[in-house]
Amino acid sequence: MSDNLSLRTGNDNTLGELKQEHPEKPQPAAAPVKSKLSRPARTRLLLFALVPVALVIGGYAYFTGGQVMTTDNAYIGANIVGVTTDVSGLVKSIDVHEGEAVKAGQVLFTLDPRSFQIAVDGDKAKLGAARDQILNLQASYQQSLVELGQAQADLPYYQTNLDRQQRLQNTSASTQANLDDAQHALLAAREKVDVAKAAVSVALAQLGGKADAPVESYPVYQEAKAALDDAQRQLDHATVRAPFNGIVTQVSSLQVGSYMTASQAAFELVSNDHMWIDTNPKETELTYVRPGQDVTITVDTYPGTVWHGKVESISPASSSSFSLLPAQNTSGNWVKVVQRIPMRVSIVDTANKPPLRVGMSTEVSIDTGHARGLPDFMNGLFASKSAAADRAPAVNESSK
Repeated sequence: MSDNLSLRTGNDNTLGELKQEHPEKPQPAAAPVKSKLSRPARTRLLLFALVPVALVIGGYAYFTGGQVMTTDNAYIGANIVGVTTDVSGLVKSIDVHEGEAVKAGQVLFTLDPRSFQIAVDGDKAKLGAARDQILNLQASYQQSLVELGQAQADLPYYQTNLDRQQRLQNTSASTQANLDDAQHALLAAREKVDVAKAAVSVALAQLGGKADAPVESYPVYQEAKAALDDAQRQLDHATVRAPFNGIVTQVSSLQVGSYMTASQAAFELVSNDHMWIDTNPKETELTYVRPGQDVTITVDTYPGTVWHGKVESISPASSSSFSLLPAQNTSGNWVKVVQRIPMRVSIVDTANKPPLRVGMSTEVSIDTGHARGLPDFMNGLFASKSAAADRAPAVNESSK
């Protein structure tokens, strides 16, 4: 029996050694059982979570969507003028080149001034002749006055001589011949006075009734002066200057030596210091747009750059109203078409911005400041509930 005990002990020791050499791996703990939701249930939960978010986003978009009016039917505009002059002549020189920026008053081109200078010199001579003519008339008038005064001063002498001869004739102290001579001398003196008066009247009439007026006030002088001024104007206009700041283009259409007629456009001048946006929004988009509202402007050429402006004016008529063939809506097959109303937007910040060109496509966003209210059906619903609530106390009081 001791042998069996020792054998069991030996076996136990052997098993202990084996367990130490090959320890048993711990069994993993059982994972908790998760409750899995079906796909329809997850979809319902997702929908329930998204509905409030959609309502919030939709409400925000609705109430703020009517505040800003945006249109891309908008293009940059500026003053464009065909450079011309009101005189005709040969082109002597062209002082600018294609695409050059010019300042107001800068010389653009010049016509041959010789013919205009000749006209100025001739009119100057005519003006001097008119001045001399007026001075001669004034001198003649003064001379006529002197002669009239002398004739009138001699008249009493001849009258006294005639009276003396008549007295002497009555006393037979003088002859009839002396009396006749005295009568003849008196008549001659009277005629001389009349002639002097007529000369004074003629001289005064030639002076226009203004004998002592300044030379510059007489019509003959003013006519000559007007002719000289016109000749000088034509000479000045032979040198063509820029009417405003801008950039010249199509300069090659004018060549030195070509003959330019009056009012013929030589080339174009585009303003670069006063530009605006010409836009044509739909009539349904102008409900809350007013002049003076703030505008945000983006230009297709310069993405990422923003300009600011103001609504300058809204046209009193639609674009189609100015067409050569306006639409006739009196026929039986009339179709309603949304009209477009021209609107101008001024640009208020152009400093330190890229250069703008006439005709560039833009997009304008106008902040109307308008906030949408509740839809009409909801307003009607709330109004009916409010009316019902107001009627309820009245019914209760009447029942009492």
